[in-house]
Amino acid sequence: MFYFNYFPTMLYDVNGEGNPKLVTNIMKRVQMRANMKREVVLLVKYDVQEGETPEIVADKHHDSPHYHWIIMLVNNITDPYHDWPKTQRQMQLYLGNKYGDHDAQQATHHYEIAQTSGDTTINIQVDNTSYPSATAISNYTHEHNLNESKRSIDLLRNDYLGVFVDEFESLLY
Repeated sequence: MFYFNYFPTMLYDVNGEGNPKLVTNIMKRVQMRANMKREVVLLVKYDVQEGETPEIVADKHHDSPHYHWIIMLVNNITDPYHDWPKTQRQMQLYLGNKYGDHDAQQATHHYEIAQTSGDTTINIQVDNTSYPSATAISNYTHEHNLNESKRSIDLLRNDYLGVFVDEFESLLY
């Protein structure tokens, strides 16, 4: 059930001295079929709560933290430090490291205007010189919105878990 247990092994001579060692081939890659994301019957939406990690979500949904790799694969998460939603404390540290003090965090990142089509309204980024009525979005708000957008993920329904793992394993070998 551990992610790298599914990967094939190979003999590899790290130093080129004729002394190969058995290593896990971490360069092997598997990508989820593109049409699978469109098969809504296979997936269920989930909102990641404050402080939840992929392991916690996997334990809650799949009854095992060892299935965290499935959550990451289904959601195309390759970097859990930047692709997964940060906690409030992690965001504070991130903003401090990226922008510095409070004034820099509150500085304008970009400008937005609302654009409506039918019953749908979205905000689009614009150049404020062309749209004097545009709303200034601070660095803090921009980063907060990016982080919040990562909270909505897809989870594989448990009915398909065994089939998914079997197919994953067969694709690696």
